[in-house]
Amino acid sequence: MRDAAVGFQCPTCVAEGAKSTRSGRTAYGGLRPGNAGSTSMVIIAINVAVWLAIVATRGASSRLVDYLVLRPNGLCAVPGQGGYEVPASACDRLHGTFLPGVADGAWWQPMTSAFTHVELLHIGFNMLALWVLGPQLELVLGRARFLALYLISALAGSALVMWASPEYQATLGASGAIFGLMAALLVVAVKARGNVVPILIWIAINAAFTITVPGVSWQGHLGGFVGGALIVAVLVYAPRNRRTLWQALGLGALTVALVASVLVRVAVLTA
Repeated sequence: MRDAAVGFQCPTCVAEGAKSTRSGRTAYGGLRPGNAGSTSMVIIAINVAVWLAIVATRGASSRLVDYLVLRPNGLCAVPGQGGYEVPASACDRLHGTFLPGVADGAWWQPMTSAFTHVELLHIGFNMLALWVLGPQLELVLGRARFLALYLISALAGSALVMWASPEYQATLGASGAIFGLMAALLVVAVKARGNVVPILIWIAINAAFTITVPGVSWQGHLGGFVGGALIVAVLVYAPRNRRTLWQALGLGALTVALVASVLVRVAVLTA
């Protein structure tokens, strides 16, 4: 899931994040972070650590890539012969390399793929975007809610990849989650009645890159964007009365729906 240009700041969102209650909570119920960039830095560190491990184990040819990327269905790749839909044990007999997929048991891939990069520019653009967007949203939402936004947006991107991408195609990268953060900034700005035109222009530029640049997963970008918008809507529009409960129920329902969609797709692929 490659990403496009970055470098945007939302003054309205930062101002919204500056609001807090007497209990030291953010405008939307989260604990006010002492360092609004700490969660983003941890996520960046994890991504960089995975990338370094891949680089140290033959880069794009690393077996780590085969196991961490998102592939809806697994297959056996035989040199000079293409791919075969056979079990891993049969792949050994064919002297091929088994490429695992979610449908044959690689249940971790919808999340690990969002922390996996091969190319330097790919991880560079994604992590720069996270470094720019993350602190603004962590200031607005608080650490736990921001982390939920990031992870569930990544899952939403993977869910659409499962349904809309070719079943043997590999997808990787954090851009689904990054597009979720873009959508979140837009919703927060709308909620705060700020100027959304700069945000819309920035989103349009990234959407244009998604559509025009070959090899970009529009499925992951679109899924992450829609997911991010729904997630942050739950967070910022939850009723003040028992807000945390409503937020937890809303995020829980979205997560269950996304997991269920992945399971249904697996059932379709294995039928």
